[in-house]
Amino acid sequence: MQWFLENRHDLSGSISYAQRGHGHRLLAIPSRERLEKVLRYMLDENEFLSPYGIRSISRTHGERPYIFSAGGNEYRVDYTPGESTTGLFGGNSNWRGPIWLPLNYLLIEALERYDHFYGDSLKVECPRGSGCMMRLREVAVELSQRLTRLFLPGSNGRRPYVGENLHLNEDVLWQSFVNFHEYFHAETGRGLGASHQTGWTALIVRCLEHVAQERARSRPDSRISVAGLAFEASGSASMLPTAP
Repeated sequence: MQWFLENRHDLSGSISYAQRGHGHRLLAIPSRERLEKVLRYMLDENEFLSPYGIRSISRTHGERPYIFSAGGNEYRVDYTPGESTTGLFGGNSNWRGPIWLPLNYLLIEALERYDHFYGDSLKVECPRGSGCMMRLREVAVELSQRLTRLFLPGSNGRRPYVGENLHLNEDVLWQSFVNFHEYFHAETGRGLGASHQTGWTALIVRCLEHVAQERARSRPDSRISVAGLAFEASGSASMLPTAP
């Protein structure tokens, strides 16, 4: 890497690289300028930023779908926030609009690593148009908080991911059985696809822990656990169980 930085300026001028005193190095594809441009779209609620995390495609494609023609046929990509409206790719829509945990978690980790090098020198508006400037670490926490909204009871006492499921919403024998759906509706938060995707969707537990740690850091005199965070955020006695 060092050789390329010293001898291939044509390549090093379009990437991010840095070294800190503790020996850690940053090597990333987007330059700082390009990163800031990407984040302007990613943190725009009219584009990728949903109340429940980052959409897998921009919301603008709902009104302006991407269309191209080939072999006499027309193909299009629309913004599909929920289940797919086409049988393409097996009818799975997680790449065409919904909230998908692995995509969001990778973004959170990347933001934390960028912040490790840029620190206070790089702040972005989040959400775009709000006037609120955040460090990238703070943006990562904001994304974690939005993801946890999928599972925590809202002001109506219901967890968005359960949708209109009466058993999971109202039956005391079912309320504590939390399903880890494959992906989630980008506008309502309703769980979609497979309901027991305990591989990548289980990453929500790390997001809950992340938010709890940040809240504890801002209030060092308080004790906050993952379950305590769920209790506090809901304002009720209904809590999200921790993973075994």
